Amino acid sequence: MTTRDLGALRTGRTTGACAAAAAKAAVMMLTGAEPGPSVEIPLPGGGRMSVPVGRVAGKNNAAMVTKDAGDDPDVTNGASIVTEVSWCDADDILFEAGEGVGVVTKKGLSIPPPEPAINPGPRKMIRDAVREVTSKPVRVIISIPGGEELARRTFNPRLGITGGLSILGTTGIVRPYSHSAIRETLKCAMDVCLAGGVNRPVLAAGNIGAKAASALFRINPGDVIEVGNEWGFLLKNLSRHEIEGALIIGHPGKLAKLAMGEWDTHSSRSKSALPFVAAAAGELSIPPSEEPGTVEGFFNGLDDEQKKLLARELSDRIRRSVLELITPKFWVDVALVNMAGELLGHGDGVLDRWRK
Repeated sequence: MTTRDLGALRTGRTTGACAAAAAKAAVMMLTGAEPGPSVEIPLPGGGRMSVPVGRVAGKNNAAMVTKDAGDDPDVTNGASIVTEVSWCDADDILFEAGEGVGVVTKKGLSIPPPEPAINPGPRKMIRDAVREVTSKPVRVIISIPGGEELARRTFNPRLGITGGLSILGTTGIVRPYSHSAIRETLKCAMDVCLAGGVNRPVLAAGNIGAKAASALFRINPGDVIEVGNEWGFLLKNLSRHEIEGALIIGHPGKLAKLAMGEWDTHSSRSKSALPFVAAAAGELSIPPSEEPGTVEGFFNGLDDEQKKLLARELSDRIRRSVLELITPKFWVDVALVNMAGELLGHGDGVLDRWRK
């Protein structure tokens, strides 16, 4: 698989996919093999991607991939993702942050401090790519020259990620951001779902929610629509169809925005959900155990019963807000999961209707 057209817009490669390709090429050099001008890597959702790679002058066992974000306005487009590798005494893959790659300093993210800001999805992509070459323990150092400056244009400083960029990407593919293209694609996904006879669709905030829905509840893959940030658009279009009901599932950092009346949940066009979540917790007499920087961190500071109580309250508020928007055309269930896809809590009726 290579970058391809999505209508008139060209898809690209995530930073994680670039790092995985560079790591595979570098490990090939380490073992004495010749990677050639490109390497293939496996993608998390199946399939493979061919990625052009290059050597790094003056460095042994180092490879470089130029980030190609396609037609998406990504700040990392054109950046060099450099990976150096060496054998090590670790049990598996040892990740280290080089120049321009950030380090996690606060709790609440999917990677704990003081680890390099390489998210779980890219870590798995890199591990899978390396394991196609060797089963030996390998140290992988990832660098992005100029990454510290680029990171100032991202949310990393607010999230407590210092020194550079994060290595991101859950699918390996960057899909270009365009309101018209995304909405048309989303409407097509909805139409296909309903045309397949689905009367109770599952509306997932993204890849994490979609995977969690399949793992936690009794649903078929064709029942799921990944909404992304276009909740107002999708819900209003869905309300024009005769369906029984819907399950909304995702992270509270995203879905709590629906209870706030934020129907486009993109971080650059909506308010942070953290103050809303903290206020809801306060009304339930649930204080955070420490000062959180994210909604994930807020939940991580609670015990299991507090998590369930707060998730239930947020689920009910989200449900009421959605029903007001659709005035109501169908019933709505809500379930909230953390970044690991684990169930935090849900509203009434969820287990009765969706239990495995």
